[in-house]
Amino acid sequence: MQGPTAYNDEDIKTLEWMEHIRRRPGMYIGKLGDGSYADDGIYVLLKEVLDNSIDEYMMGYGKTIEVTVEEGTVTVRDYGRGVPLGKVVDVSSKMNTGAKYDSKAFKKSVGLNGVGIKAVNALSSYFLIRSCRDGECKQVEYSRAVITEEKKVQPTDEANGTLIYFIPDKDIFKDYQYKDEFIENLLKNYVFLNSGLTILYNGKRFYSRHGLVDLLNENMTTDPLYPIIHLQGEDIEVVITHSNQYGEEYYSFVNGQHTTQGGTHLSAFRETLGRVIKEYYNKNFEYSDIRTGIVAAISIKVEEPVFESQTKTKLGSKDMGPDGPTVAKFIGDFIKKELDNYLHKNTETSEAMLRKILESEKERKAIAGVTKLARERAKKANLHNKKLRDCRIHLNDNKGDRKEESCIFITEGDSASGSITKSRDPNLQAVFSLRGKPLNSYGLTKKIVYENEEFNLLQAALNIEDGLEGLRYNKVIIATDADVDGMHIRLLLITFFLQFYPDLIKGNHVYILQTPLFRVRNKQQTWYCYSEEERLAAMEAAGKNPEITRFKGLGEISPDEFKNFIGKDMRLDPVKMKKEDLVKEMLEFYMGKNTMERQTFIIENLVVEEEIA
Repeated sequence: MQGPTAYNDEDIKTLEWMEHIRRRPGMYIGKLGDGSYADDGIYVLLKEVLDNSIDEYMMGYGKTIEVTVEEGTVTVRDYGRGVPLGKVVDVSSKMNTGAKYDSKAFKKSVGLNGVGIKAVNALSSYFLIRSCRDGECKQVEYSRAVITEEKKVQPTDEANGTLIYFIPDKDIFKDYQYKDEFIENLLKNYVFLNSGLTILYNGKRFYSRHGLVDLLNENMTTDPLYPIIHLQGEDIEVVITHSNQYGEEYYSFVNGQHTTQGGTHLSAFRETLGRVIKEYYNKNFEYSDIRTGIVAAISIKVEEPVFESQTKTKLGSKDMGPDGPTVAKFIGDFIKKELDNYLHKNTETSEAMLRKILESEKERKAIAGVTKLARERAKKANLHNKKLRDCRIHLNDNKGDRKEESCIFITEGDSASGSITKSRDPNLQAVFSLRGKPLNSYGLTKKIVYENEEFNLLQAALNIEDGLEGLRYNKVIIATDADVDGMHIRLLLITFFLQFYPDLIKGNHVYILQTPLFRVRNKQQTWYCYSEEERLAAMEAAGKNPEITRFKGLGEISPDEFKNFIGKDMRLDPVKMKKEDLVKEMLEFYMGKNTMERQTFIIENLVVEEEIA
């Protein structure tokens, strides 16, 4: 038995602010990452800088923001008022310093904690800030938040505004690389929420005239059933329509921040929307019938918002401000008045909405008996022992710093699921085992979800029957062999999600697990190779006569080795949907009964591949 641990004066450490940020970056920017995912830290750094420029625009200063990203370096130049020249050092390197604390003008800003660009400074190997105001300019340069050069105020011909240039520290962000698609999505949201703002990114122009209407048109992958309803008021903007898809699809924002995990405002919006529509038609519709196929967005402005995490993806505020109404009452009053008025004035829209609700009601009633039996069957199936090896931490837990790390692997076969189960982190990683190939669900109604045991149990494991709010895992990872059968299972699962739960994919929750095709090793080192190119490079690095293993399936990889592929460096390919991905047409071509057309497509593409080879 060990003796008591000493606890003395020297055990108490006071860290400089920048050292605390560098040691605990997750507290300030969420996860680190290398740029492979939209929520990786390097994009949070960019966003922290941009938020200040957006605040200037919202105050009425500077209609253009220029963003340049080149070889891992970032420049943001706005044309606002510019940081007061005597405070350039303070706002970039003194904690809890900013214009937003006592200024009513900034009460509806995204962040009030005074950390923003100071965290960027601390996590950058080089950071430069230059402010221009009324013919004068002040510039300061840093390395990891320590001043390396501070220039005196000088005269300038430059327009008013602030320029920030930074290089994320490679000691913290290993082998990082910015990806255009993530930056462009971020910038699109900024202009959708700030009509009239122009953002120039590496020379490409982003601009929106119609706000959230443009956002919905950009993101919808099915045609709306009626023109998008657009409602605007002080501190609130809402857009609503329905489409012929299952599930619900929402985009929510607070003070310009995309709250991907929703929060109090989204909950209030969903509840109020259903209630107002019921009252308008004076019918006791089920809320699920009203919401099926709905596509909507809400943006509100809250005084001094409280978020549930530093990365501000979920709103926790219950009030609009210290002296304002609750979030629920504010949204409820607005929707009750404005949506009710709109539906009375636009009868063609209200009739189209009613037809959609009645269709959803008809289908629900047709499968009501099957649904009840399926729920009972899911309980009796002893889910936790038969199909699901669950984890301890879930996305829908009320508390927990790591719940966004929760994931579930969907795999096929006992050997593969066995390897993953023995290798996984039981706190955060669950495993769902399929039996054989899933059914091709294309063209089938939702009744099949309850009649098919595999789909019924999968839906129950994910807890998504009533929408994404109950989703138990942040990442749903399809883990199948990299052969023809494995690819087919992937396609069948993606078809199932696209058919019945497209919001799961649009919410960036579905991924494909990459596993190595080859193992190359010599006596000193082992290389795992995910492509033929990596195999050749590994063979060259290994020298003469390396041992080469071709993995034919996941079941062949030992649990000890599998730990290398599902740990912190796990390679995942996100399943994404873009505006041009018209789901109905895409599924009809790849999964429908047009066998000859599809066969011709395959043959033609095989010929092209041979020509390239």
